[in-house]
Amino acid sequence: MNATLTVGFDLDMTLIDSRPGIHACYTELSARTGTFVDADLAVTRLGPPLETELAYWFPEERITEIAGVYREMYPRYAIAPTLAMPGAREAVDAVRAAGGRAVVVTAKYEPNAKLHLAHLGIDADAVIGGLWAEAKAEALRAEGATVYVGDHVGDVLGARRAGALSVGVASGPCPAGELRAAGADVVLADLSEFPAWLADYLTAPTPEPEAA
Repeated sequence: MNATLTVGFDLDMTLIDSRPGIHACYTELSARTGTFVDADLAVTRLGPPLETELAYWFPEERITEIAGVYREMYPRYAIAPTLAMPGAREAVDAVRAAGGRAVVVTAKYEPNAKLHLAHLGIDADAVIGGLWAEAKAEALRAEGATVYVGDHVGDVLGARRAGALSVGVASGPCPAGELRAAGADVVLADLSEFPAWLADYLTAPTPEPEAA
């Protein structure tokens, strides 16, 4: 075991393409509540907590209630349609093959995050949910993560707060330039580039990132 290597991964649009499942879930939520939710629009801005998106469609006093409804229906509507992102399994396997640990730190409700990984056969050493942006640093520090991989500027902020190397993947709503501007140390097109990058990183380590 490489005791110095723990790599954190974001979930939505980093390891998994949850857009089809989340679209189906929002469509059903609209039908159940009688409140229109533009599912096409909602899936273009994945990353922040569920409550952030619900606030566009529901009054503040109903957010907690509606979030509960959404999370309850999520396993039925969102798990099966969701796909692994290109290179996701290979990226996790590359960390494990190097003797390291692969942990998932996500804003998603933790039980549903675990369902996704189990369904897709992505074997993480730990899964921590319910954390967004700088709050992800709590779990990254606790797990000893030295690298954090994510598709959103919020992931860059979490990595920097934790003092971890920020590896951005331009596979989600934030393009490469936006990830670099937010402070990502490395930007990849998607996780299919990660195993080669990791091999280079382990043989010629990138300089330590600056803490935010």
